Amino acid sequence: MKRLILSIVAITITAFSVNAQDISKNALGLRLGDNDGLGAEISYQRHLNDNNRLEFDLGWRDSNNFDVVKIVGLYQWVMPIDNNFNWYVGAGAGFGSYDANEVDGTFALLAGDIGIEYNFDIPLQLSLDFRPEIGFDDDYSDDVDFDIALGIRYRF
Repeated sequence: MKRLILSIVAITITAFSVNAQDISKNALGLRLGDNDGLGAEISYQRHLNDNNRLEFDLGWRDSNNFDVVKIVGLYQWVMPIDNNFNWYVGAGAGFGSYDANEVDGTFALLAGDIGIEYNFDIPLQLSLDFRPEIGFDDDYSDDVDFDIALGIRYRF
């Protein structure tokens, strides 16, 4: 009888752990994409509840005649596909500042996000996402930009 109860408990725990969605409390890493000429971004994700999280991305470029800093915040809805695969959609906004060829200023943007991610059994997450951004500024970012990026994050 004890073996039967232990077996049922073990099967129940295994079933819940396999079907449970795996959103880590925190994830920190890099988002490697075009980022409107900025390149890689430092990316941080924060778990909110079972299927929602926040993502913050910080990108910058420092060169001889072109300096830009940009931060984007996104609210994401995460849905499981199969085992460790999830897909997500999100929306958010951002702002930044630039100094380009003796012209400096600030800009704002609205962003969307759609992607797929894989959470390994070790604390590693890989993602691929598409993020269109609509910029609001007269000089630097006054158009629609499309960014595809690979994310590599440490989950903790």
